Amino acid sequence: MPLYEHVFITRPDLSAQQAEGLIETYGNIIRSGGGNVGKTEYWGLRNLAYRIKRYRKGHYSLMNLDAPHEAVAEMERKMRLSSEVMRYLTVSVNEHEESPSAMMLNQNGRGSHREDGADGEDGMHDDVVGMDDDIPEDLADIDGGMPDDVAGINDDIPEDSPEDPAETEKTQ
Repeated sequence: MPLYEHVFITRPDLSAQQAEGLIETYGNIIRSGGGNVGKTEYWGLRNLAYRIKRYRKGHYSLMNLDAPHEAVAEMERKMRLSSEVMRYLTVSVNEHEESPSAMMLNQNGRGSHREDGADGEDGMHDDVVGMDDDIPEDLADIDGGMPDDVAGINDDIPEDSPEDPAETEKTQ
């Protein structure tokens, strides 16, 4: 049977228990269609990138599915009809990851501290690739500022002038 990863977002006014109950509800639809639900994860109440149906937050959930297309299509149809589900995405994959997803590893959001103490002084993970390692010394200031040849680029602009050049044209 085909393998899928399915993520859905539910309304923020649901409780965490209700959101987790929806995982079981939709899992039963997959099972009744002859499929199997592998790993399930509840990612919690998270901020949305943009408003969806006037909401700024939503409960995120992940399901690993091993099911025929018909069962997945039936589950998606019921999600479209449900007022609790705001968005969903089903992606076909070659194999499921057995380890926890990246969202579960970083449950607390950006800048969270890892349990193994692998954070750097600035709170960022030491295993992040490409942060400041590749910047030549002549381009990067020690203080983290701009390079010396760029630092004075806006020095000739008076402080009381408008930010937008179009504003200057309108006032003249």
